[in-house]
Amino acid sequence: MHPLTKTLLATAATGAGALAYASLYERQAFVVREFDVPVLPAGARPITVLQISDVHMTPGQTRKQHWLRSLVEYEPDLVVNTGDNLSHLEALPAVLHAYEDLLDVPGVFVFGSNDYFTPTVNNPARYLLGPSGMRRRSPDLPYEEMRTAFTDAGWIDLNNATGRVDVRGLSLSFAGLDDPHIDRDDLAAIPASADPTADLAVAVVHAPYLRAIDAFNVQGYPLILAGHTHGGQLRVPGFGALVTNCDLDRRRARGLHQHRTAGHDSSWLHVSAGCGTSPYAPVRFACRPEASVLRMRPVDSPRN
Repeated sequence: MHPLTKTLLATAATGAGALAYASLYERQAFVVREFDVPVLPAGARPITVLQISDVHMTPGQTRKQHWLRSLVEYEPDLVVNTGDNLSHLEALPAVLHAYEDLLDVPGVFVFGSNDYFTPTVNNPARYLLGPSGMRRRSPDLPYEEMRTAFTDAGWIDLNNATGRVDVRGLSLSFAGLDDPHIDRDDLAAIPASADPTADLAVAVVHAPYLRAIDAFNVQGYPLILAGHTHGGQLRVPGFGALVTNCDLDRRRARGLHQHRTAGHDSSWLHVSAGCGTSPYAPVRFACRPEASVLRMRPVDSPRN
């Protein structure tokens, strides 16, 4: 066999193997990532926050549903849902089944584009050119039914809104935005500054566009939680995410980082890589599907 033919066959086999790994194994290799977040006032008792994001549920994803149900074992004091729960017109019962025990825990939520619109086929190369955007159409997913189910359970709707939750003797204030990725964010709907009477002020948004996280930093939120990026979904070992599908830099496509605008104190920014994919791109590579457990502790206390 000609050496070039051997090289081409070897390259094709490697590519096929990587695709099989990404589509058959890694996209269902769920993991929980834990982070130490020093944001509470001195003397406060630590609290555990579970962040779930980008579930992109379809009715037949029973393995994902079972894993999501198991997250209650982390005994969270609070659940933060940063959106994109749905990927199918009939997925809401599966979402509510997966969240059943978590809905008994205090929680807050915002929506993402895939809470409003069923996913459509996109050219994957399009993501290399910038955020994917979305053509104008009417919402077709049951987001209002989902909103009602969440709020009836006691979760607070933060879509262009504020809220307050008492957790383990601490008062937490929240401000949230609807999804900037589809221009549903309205900064004018939330106060110009974080609540100074709260023990901790938290900002929540689905897509971490700079206009949103810059505003939250200026407004004085010590902690900002977001999703949307899928951590890049396809990551190159040693390089990281290729894209973020927004204007956030690739280095912060997932995990805990700091965010600061000129003249203001830094905010902690946590971006969840989420635990799902579009049904039209059911692959993950070097970026396992995840939920995040954020261990909140006082600023001046040592790590456990």
